[in-house]
Amino acid sequence: MHINRNLHEKVSTHGSAVTMTAEDSSLPITAPFSEGVTYELCAGIIDKNMSLAGLMRQEILEECGYDVPEENLQEVVSFRGGVGSTGALQTFFFAEVTDEMCVSKGGGNLDEGGRIEVFYLPLEKSREFLFDQTKKKPAGLMFAFMWYFNKFKVSI
Repeated sequence: MHINRNLHEKVSTHGSAVTMTAEDSSLPITAPFSEGVTYELCAGIIDKNMSLAGLMRQEILEECGYDVPEENLQEVVSFRGGVGSTGALQTFFFAEVTDEMCVSKGGGNLDEGGRIEVFYLPLEKSREFLFDQTKKKPAGLMFAFMWYFNKFKVSI
């Protein structure tokens, strides 16, 4: 979650205004879990004949609204998830995003049932979020945080 952005009400990008929510640290971090909502990393399936980085770039744009150049995506690690059931190969990428890369609200493909809200987490609240068992999240997300803390020597 290395986000180089000033939180604000509007971002002007290529002549279009993208509404963003300003961070209010007095609000609790919540989501409607009763509706099956969880905190997850941006992700997608490998359904096109292109590089993994190219697919990740498309997913970031569709889900999060950031147009990240493919060369800015750093492959972190690949591993098997769902061992004992699917054994799916997962590949994690890291990218630093900037305000200039924000071109839309994101949100996923509604025609495919996507219901995605980009969640901005202040770094100083990240460890609290990570170990808060009331915030529903997969192990891969927790791994990503631990990788980030180690890589960037975060001691929050």
